[in-house]
Amino acid sequence: MFVASLATETNTFSPIRIDRSAFEDAFYAPPGSHPETPTLCSAAFVAARRQARLHGFTLIEGTASWAEPAGLVARSAYEGLRDEILYQLRDAMPVNVALFGLHGAMVAEGYDDCEGDLLARARAIVGPDAVIGIELDPHCHLTQAMTDASTVLVTFKEVPHSDFLERAEDLVALALSAARGDVRPHVTVLDCRSIANFLTSRSPGRELVDDILSMEGKNGVLSISIVHGFPAADVADVGTKVVVITDDAREKGRALAAELCTRIRAFGANRMPYMPGPEEAIDLALATKGGPVVLADRWDNPGGGVAGDSTFLLRALLERPEIAAAVGAIWDPVAVTFCLAAGSGARLSLRFGGKAAPSSGAPVDAGVEVMAVTPDHVVPFQDSRVSLGAAAAVRIGRLDVVLASKRAQTFHPEVFESLGIRLSEKKIVVVKSASHFHTAFAPIASEIIYVNCGGPYPPDPARIPYRRIRRPILPLEAAEPVWMT
Repeated sequence: MFVASLATETNTFSPIRIDRSAFEDAFYAPPGSHPETPTLCSAAFVAARRQARLHGFTLIEGTASWAEPAGLVARSAYEGLRDEILYQLRDAMPVNVALFGLHGAMVAEGYDDCEGDLLARARAIVGPDAVIGIELDPHCHLTQAMTDASTVLVTFKEVPHSDFLERAEDLVALALSAARGDVRPHVTVLDCRSIANFLTSRSPGRELVDDILSMEGKNGVLSISIVHGFPAADVADVGTKVVVITDDAREKGRALAAELCTRIRAFGANRMPYMPGPEEAIDLALATKGGPVVLADRWDNPGGGVAGDSTFLLRALLERPEIAAAVGAIWDPVAVTFCLAAGSGARLSLRFGGKAAPSSGAPVDAGVEVMAVTPDHVVPFQDSRVSLGAAAAVRIGRLDVVLASKRAQTFHPEVFESLGIRLSEKKIVVVKSASHFHTAFAPIASEIIYVNCGGPYPPDPARIPYRRIRRPILPLEAAEPVWMT
């Protein structure tokens, strides 16, 4: 078995371009150096190692790399990392199974479908009989090229993504069963011709996932995946798909896929909760008993490819100095450099935030007290660890702000707590995250409010200026589902 990973999520509307250094700075593990803990898109390494120890097969590891979501990937970066993995695969031949940990929404200069390109080249190397298995983020663009090149594919089921290791274990088990001939996977893919936008932490997404989990492993159904799609990309294959893998039961797969597609389309175009603006969100938080109330700055989420440096909620809180609040993490490597030089306890005039784009708002100028600094702010994310780089906590009256030198969404309360910010003492906590904060913050929050502050991440698919997306598609116009396989 060969395993490799190459992943990022590309917001084609984002002004932030990335090159190879973005992968090397975020996560880059040459062959044999992947940690024992999984990352979001490389959990197949950990799952494959467990199965190799259990069953005694030979596991050959390739490179694993990840870049924080952003705008377009440089052509040279994608081609270099792709060719590195393909060289390793050629060197590993012959293989029975090749596994790839991917995101599924990488777009590079000259490549609208990086994953499809990588997988087609991998298939040419391993031949028609080897099993190719892929794990994908549900916010992917599942393309015909990806489907044609793979034998089995599995997406995370949960949004927020709390199950990437479990799904990697499913993928490895399914790929091994296929390679041994224990099952004959038939992959059915139905393009719903819609753009889904729902969480699985609340209804109706929660019930959908629970039902899917109860169906798997019964009556010949091997696996079910829901591709939500990633609307912040202007490429042809944006959209929601249903994937059903059966044990050589095409009609059963089609019937189940059609049933699930109908159910998802009935959710409507947007099943996200109502999102107030900054001032209204603050008023709602103050009217809530207890604390802290978490305000999620959903559209300034670095996990969606934007900067994480908008200042709209920050400014609204500065207008309410009586409120005990915390905001983080704001991406501003220059401001962090100034804070590190000044040191903990220092007071200085600081300009921070609002630098990446006009839609980030204006920078904030304030006199701050540096509460804490660290050369590498590492925080938990599920079974993994994520670095925010050098970071600082600064105080402006009753408002505490975490500044980070690396873009990453606010996954965990440790973003604040490990820098000395006690969230139990705050009425409002602002997180730069769309959904992945939920698992860790929900237990400490009296309420969670999703806030619409605007920004470069397009919040409403119906208003996105798409030029390349395949039409027709809901909610842009009426459209009917289309079979891909």
